[in-house]
Amino acid sequence: MNDPRLETAMAGSGFKINRQGIRKMMNEIQREMDKHPVKARVESDTSGLSLGSGSILGGGNIFNGPVIHGDLNNAQLAWGNTSVNQTQHTEGQQIAPGFEAIAQAVVDALRQLPTMGVSEEDIEDAAAAGEEVLNEVVQTDPDRGRIRRAVAALKGYFAPIATGAIAAGAGAGSEDAARAVIENLSTAL
Repeated sequence: MNDPRLETAMAGSGFKINRQGIRKMMNEIQREMDKHPVKARVESDTSGLSLGSGSILGGGNIFNGPVIHGDLNNAQLAWGNTSVNQTQHTEGQQIAPGFEAIAQAVVDALRQLPTMGVSEEDIEDAAAAGEEVLNEVVQTDPDRGRIRRAVAALKGYFAPIATGAIAAGAGAGSEDAARAVIENLSTAL
């Protein structure tokens, strides 16, 4: 960084990762990659290869490993074992005292939003606002202003549903459910 103003601004306000921008960029890159798929021909030389029984692979089946699509956060996989014993220790973050209700209200709101007929982009944006709240409430001294702003943004995704402005694709009772979510978010603050 050569610009001292930029360094001062970043040091004073903290560096923020634009997760929404990253998601959009990744989607655009994926669309471009889908236009030009990469194809490679693979041949294997199995001469001299034997399985445990000593038979040579001449026209036999080759079983490859499992194919997994999607995220594997905290996943464990055992393959080719006769027995396995796995344990995993994950330390959950503790919600700061007094912020439990807002954390629960945000989680509930994010669970309900996809059933209310909003666009995928709005769901992602709402999830980013919710994530901001959830990341803040596990801090030792949560910033109430940051939480209020993120909750206000989150309520903004439910407001058009609550007023009936979004009808296409919304499930039955979505207006009442959206009003209940907004009320729950408001009282939890």
